[in-house]
Amino acid sequence: MDALLTALADPARWRLVKLLAERPRSVGVLAQLAEARQPQTTKHLQTLERAGIVTSQRTGQRRIYALQPAPLRDLAAVLNGLADTADRDGGSRATYDRYGMSLRAERSAAEESGWADGRSFRFHRSLAGRPELAWRYLTEAPLLVRWWTPEDLRVSELVFEARPGGRIVQEYRDAEDTDGSDQVVGRAEGVVEDVCPGERLSYRLSPVLPDGGIAFTAHVDLGLQPTATGTDLDVQWRITDSTVDSADFIAGIEIGFGQSLDKLVAALAADPHHPTDSTDTRSAK
Repeated sequence: MDALLTALADPARWRLVKLLAERPRSVGVLAQLAEARQPQTTKHLQTLERAGIVTSQRTGQRRIYALQPAPLRDLAAVLNGLADTADRDGGSRATYDRYGMSLRAERSAAEESGWADGRSFRFHRSLAGRPELAWRYLTEAPLLVRWWTPEDLRVSELVFEARPGGRIVQEYRDAEDTDGSDQVVGRAEGVVEDVCPGERLSYRLSPVLPDGGIAFTAHVDLGLQPTATGTDLDVQWRITDSTVDSADFIAGIEIGFGQSLDKLVAALAADPHHPTDSTDTRSAK
């Protein structure tokens, strides 16, 4: 496939391929139609032949070249497969496009400080397991790291002190940056405000800008209610202290935190009875 792509990448060779798609032709005629010198045309045709795109045979004093359709159909199938993967319903590209639309709208609205103050977001999820189990996933660092980022990110540092006044630190990287050599994608710092184990948790959390300032403050309130099959989780976000630079962050709240909660649902469903023991652990890197 690499040889095929390399051969087709040259504009002069691509012109020859299009001419041969019409019918087999001799080197001399191809050179005339392509408005090129015959030695150059011969070299291009030899490259195409080595790549399997054309074939040739000698007839008297002439060498006739013809196009091989099969490699082009194979390439077309590969390209169609890549396009289908990128375009599948609910895939990463669809999320990328949704975020792009939100990003443009929020950047347009972010004209001065305080532009997003009072904005709110609400999320609801039904979780497997009793509220006591869900509470552990909301407050214990080794369980939080399993879900507390969108799909394409991973938590690289986390501190969550589940007590009033407790410190929160969340740092995250690209999910495929396994060795930490790429730059940190983001960092947020905050404080736990209210704790009622198994029932209610509230905290404030602020993404940190590159200059050390805060982008905005999110006031997050999580409520747990037992159900016949597990636990209902309601989450409310409220924005204050929004800066012009907060637009990129706020644009991703609905999509990003929604993905995080979907990961929480999956984590509890996969291991609802025996989560990792994290009694003595405050941070994960």
